This record gives sequence, C-alpha cells and structure tokens, in this order.
Amino acid sequence: MKNKKSIRTFWNTILCSLISLFFSLIIGSGFAILETVPSKFWRGVAKVYVQIFLNIPLLVVTMVFYLVLPTYTPLKLTGFQAGTIGLSIYSSAFIAETVRSGIQSVGTGQMEGARSNGMTYWQAMRYVILPQAFRIVIPSLGNQFVNLIKNSSILAFVAGFDLMYQGDIVASNTFQTIPSYVLVSLFYLVLTLPLSYYMQYLEKKGV
Repeated sequence: MKNKKSIRTFWNTILCSLISLFFSLIIGSGFAILETVPSKFWRGVAKVYVQIFLNIPLLVVTMVFYLVLPTYTPLKLTGFQAGTIGLSIYSSAFIAETVRSGIQSVGTGQMEGARSNGMTYWQAMRYVILPQAFRIVIPSLGNQFVNLIKNSSILAFVAGFDLMYQGDIVASNTFQTIPSYVLVSLFYLVLTLPLSYYMQYLEKKGV
C-alpha cells in the first residue's frame, strides 16, 4: 500500500509538472509576444499581468484557486487542480519575461525583412522571430522548467498528494524526518537532473 501511495505521489508530481510546463509555456509565450507588439494597450495588459504574478508568492496564487474561488464562486477545485493552475499561472510570468528578452534580442532587421517579403506581423513573429528567440533563451528556459518542477511541491500545502505531501506524512508518522526528506530530494533529482542535462545538450547543439 505504501509503495502504491509513493508511486501515486511521484506520478502526481510528474503530471502536475508536465501540465504546468505545457500551459505556462503557452501562456508565457503569448504574453511575451503581447509585451512586444506595437499596440500600447496590449503591451500594457501584458505588463500588468506579468508584474502581478512576478510579485505575488506562489502559495498566495494557489490559495486563491483552492480557498478563495470556492468561497465566492460555484467553482470547486481539488488540491491537485488548484496547485496545477496556480503553478501554471505563476510560472507563465517568469517564462514571459524570459521569452520577451529573447524576442527583443533578435535584430529588428529580421522583422523588417520578413514584413518586406509580404509576411504579416504575426507570420513574421511565428516563422522568423520566435524560432530565433527560443534558441537564444534555451538556457534560461531550462532553468525556469527546473524551477517549475521544484515548485510543484506547492501541492503539499493543498493536499495535492505529491512527493512533498507524502514526505510530510511519512516524516510525521515515523519521526524519521531526515531520511524522509532526503528520499524526497532524491526523487526530485530524478526529475530535474535529466531535464537540466537535456537543456544543456540542446544549448550545445544550437537547437
């Protein structure tokens, strides 16, 4: 039974990380683009979004979805759902800043050249600017992805049944605090080290 619980919490951590990584990358990239568009209005909207979630702790963001929304709306979320949504939104702000810096690192001549060849602004962004921007920010994105996996421990605060949650239970039941958290740390290393090495490989390969 304990083995099944450990497998479940390990899987929940992986699942939360993958879902959050996917949505935070999409949301963050979207707001990064909006931060660089000609429209002052959309740049302002993106700036406000990014600054809000850059400066609010992840725990607060998660608690809004776990406690506040169910109190004032019909929306009811499990700890896993609230933690995953909170982590996705929180991480998207950091990814937005990372991708934005990559977009702004691409020479303005690239956009001008693409537009002069008949591309619309959005076509130029999709096919010319973003591919170059992502190559530039691969190391920074890798760091954000690793941080995202580590931040998935937020599930422990909302009964999300992740690795940290299970570690807390084992530590409190057995009083083996140090071995419990050392084991949890090893599980996180299993998740983060391969990703770190893979991002280094992509960086060296120049993808």
